[in-house]
Amino acid sequence: MFEKDALVVYGRTGVCRVLDVTVPDFCRTAPGERGTLYYVLRPLYQDRIIYAPADNPQLPLRPILTEEEALALVDLIPSVQAKAYYGVSVQDLRDHYQSMLQTNRCADLMEMVLSIYAKKARAEQTHKKFGAVDERFMRQAEALFAGEIAASLGITPEEVPDYIARRVHAAQADGAAREAEPAEA
Repeated sequence: MFEKDALVVYGRTGVCRVLDVTVPDFCRTAPGERGTLYYVLRPLYQDRIIYAPADNPQLPLRPILTEEEALALVDLIPSVQAKAYYGVSVQDLRDHYQSMLQTNRCADLMEMVLSIYAKKARAEQTHKKFGAVDERFMRQAEALFAGEIAASLGITPEEVPDYIARRVHAAQADGAAREAEPAEA
């Protein structure tokens, strides 16, 4: 059970704040009966309210990454061997991307974004058109990934790409400096 004010990830909506855990008026039953308990969620990056049944075991709701988990995930980016996915049909491609989104895991979003980036880079190298399905799912995965990383690190989603670039560059420079140090006798 999540507490009021907790930050959670709710499926494809992304990061939400738990405003309340309550039985809403629309679920009230006869006097004396207990109605269904709901999470009242406010997405951080959208202007709406979501009611999600708290007792649903299939609810795509989880806590956001901790700051340490987010940093560890960002630090993995240079080592991810992202492979572009080419479906046999547009529907196959959609199904593949949707299954990645449905895992509700930030690591899967990162892998999906990097995979689609690899596909986009290949399309640009070969002077081919980048597909609309790829573009749509890339934007969606980027927004979900950036939203969670931003909430975990206390920055805005717009700051995430530059933050990642700086962190990856600093890690690479640090690794190169360690390689250049003379070995101690």
